[in-house]
Amino acid sequence: MGMARFHVALVGARFDPSRSFAAYRPMTVAALLERAAAELALFAAVGFLLFALDDLLVDIIYFGRLLGRRITGAGREELDARSLPKPSAPGWLVVLIPAWDEAAVIAPMLRATLERLDHPDFTLLLGHYRNDPATAAAIASVGDLRVMQVEVPESGPTTKADCLNHLYSALIRLEAERGRSAKAAILHDAEDLVHPRELAVFDALIERAALIQLPVVPLTDPASSWIAGHYCDEFAESHAKELVVRQAVGAAVPLAGVGCAIRRDTLSQLAAQNDGKPFAGGSMTEDYEMGLRVGALGGRTLFVRLPEERGHPGMVASRGHFPATLGAAVRQKARWLGGIALTGWDRLGWHGGWGERWFRMRDRKGPLAAVLLFAGYLAALLWGQLKLAEGLGALAAAPPSPTLLLLLKVNTMLLLWRLLMRASFTARAYGLGEGLVSLPRVVVGNLIAMLAAWRAFALHLKGGPRQWDKTAHMFPAEAAR
Repeated sequence: MGMARFHVALVGARFDPSRSFAAYRPMTVAALLERAAAELALFAAVGFLLFALDDLLVDIIYFGRLLGRRITGAGREELDARSLPKPSAPGWLVVLIPAWDEAAVIAPMLRATLERLDHPDFTLLLGHYRNDPATAAAIASVGDLRVMQVEVPESGPTTKADCLNHLYSALIRLEAERGRSAKAAILHDAEDLVHPRELAVFDALIERAALIQLPVVPLTDPASSWIAGHYCDEFAESHAKELVVRQAVGAAVPLAGVGCAIRRDTLSQLAAQNDGKPFAGGSMTEDYEMGLRVGALGGRTLFVRLPEERGHPGMVASRGHFPATLGAAVRQKARWLGGIALTGWDRLGWHGGWGERWFRMRDRKGPLAAVLLFAGYLAALLWGQLKLAEGLGALAAAPPSPTLLLLLKVNTMLLLWRLLMRASFTARAYGLGEGLVSLPRVVVGNLIAMLAAWRAFALHLKGGPRQWDKTAHMFPAEAAR
């Protein structure tokens, strides 16, 4: 055997000495694109299948739980906000509101909150920075003894958690001055529309749990139906189904940073673990972490969906406007992704039972989901170009493999089910029109997710954001007076 023939045999090629070497040419550009499209599609299809089955398990538990309650009759006498039993020991509730560059919204928010809240004993503690006089002046303009300002003795912004820790220190001083302890601390942002019955619900139920999270309901924005609207779709499903299942399988309920209450002794317990600071100062998602940290300590975490009145669709929830521009939405989602999926992996690890570990995995799949989305959209684009070229007679594209075709068919059925879930939960919360619009809005949400993942990775490689990466806020005009 000659040396050339021996070498070709070693690499497994079929060498035909009767053919010239010119016949062995590299793959054409079209063949390379075809191979790339197939590999990307297979990668995305397998990932989408695993994620879809994961979501389907959540659906099965949710609907199985509903069916079980109907069969057994459990929950037929569910309470509403008006018929809650009185707390055994009514208490003083303190609302912590961190603020940086919020002069445009903080005064109307405070006035609306003071007017709306139906509770006899509460204080609003507002944190602002020494280099933000406009926000300080807006807070002072409210002129109500139930509103107290706390200046952070640093130039802002630091982090939201750092501001909250200063508010916690101020709470300790206020308790010493008044000779009484708060029953719970409630978290809100400067743009929130607070429900009138919120504090009454917290006062009645916080005795049964270490922390409580109410649903968060984004307000619709006619000027930003696609960007702001996609938050409506996501929260309608996650805060009606996801958190319900999370609690049902024994996983800790993470806080959303608004519409949530932490029992006072739980705050002290967290502070004792971290040099007197209950909020994780180095985290961009300190609210999310707090829920998991309380759960790890053995504290009971509750997600409470409570109707305002039996037979009526309204519920006790925190409402507010979410980012209305692409850049603002990407920045916010990048902070969530980075804090939960990237930094949170390092800070919180993997602990607890199967339910806790499962939901930590679900929380952290955002970056991988973005990579799968990118691969899927790129494969679709390449295949579209190849089909166009085939239609013009420029080439004959090979059909997808049977395995890939099967995966695509299964994923299509699961996608239709997922779209049905998204539309039904959105329609339940916002009406049929918004439910229908939620279907094309999925593409907008996917685009934001991919851009946010890119930004989150870039920030993580630089050590993460080191200050409050907040977005501009607006307060609903109909509530401002």
